[in-house]
Amino acid sequence: MLAKLLCKCLAYETEKSMTNQYITDYLLSLGNAETAKRSKSFFKTGKGEYGFGDIFLGIRVPVLRKAVKSFNKISLDTAEQLLHSKYHEIRLFALLLLVDRFNKATADEQKRIYKLYLNNTKYINNWDLVDSSAHYIVGAYLSDKNKDILYRLTQSDSLWERRVAVISTFYFIKNNDFKDATIIIEDLLDDQEDLIHKAAGWMLREIGKRDHAEEALFLECHYHRMPRTTLRYAVERFDEEERQMWLKRKVTVHTKKI
Repeated sequence: MLAKLLCKCLAYETEKSMTNQYITDYLLSLGNAETAKRSKSFFKTGKGEYGFGDIFLGIRVPVLRKAVKSFNKISLDTAEQLLHSKYHEIRLFALLLLVDRFNKATADEQKRIYKLYLNNTKYINNWDLVDSSAHYIVGAYLSDKNKDILYRLTQSDSLWERRVAVISTFYFIKNNDFKDATIIIEDLLDDQEDLIHKAAGWMLREIGKRDHAEEALFLECHYHRMPRTTLRYAVERFDEEERQMWLKRKVTVHTKKI
């Protein structure tokens, strides 16, 4: 009788520890006011800035990753509830957990996670949230499937959905498949957001690390209309002479337009 009661108590405690409220309370307890203050500045939460209104707890990423290991058995419904949190780090925790689950999931559960992700992009609303998850979930899921969704996302009014489109291609790039990345980057060359310029340049740099000639060909075709930030990120790993050559060519083009 006592053994059964203990089993029931343990089951109750385990179930309770998997709830949205329990996990939220646990993560709230990990916050640090000084770290939160620095994060507010780093992630541009001032009026008119891209992260305006976001609320930070001050939890470092390694701490969140450790917490993911403790709660990696929660339901996808609970993960989705956590993704709706007003706190930045709780949303990041939910995304890191979804990435962890996706990597171990069956094909059916991977599809559920992929759909959950795309149905909740309004909560994936800062660059670290996108960069920690998009290529691991969206890119991985689409690697052997139709990728039209990425092209639709490039036309989105949402900065973050456009960034999801670019960063998702990192999965393909890591597998030496550059086609969709280069098309999407080209589609976004006239984007007005600096965070898209940086993401595009980062992906070009990753292409160049694997195939220098492929990146150089893209630059030759498009450097004249590339934002300077994109070009600067793209050539960051080039040797100094080649890097300066591209940057000077960009300056020359800009000067001629003036």
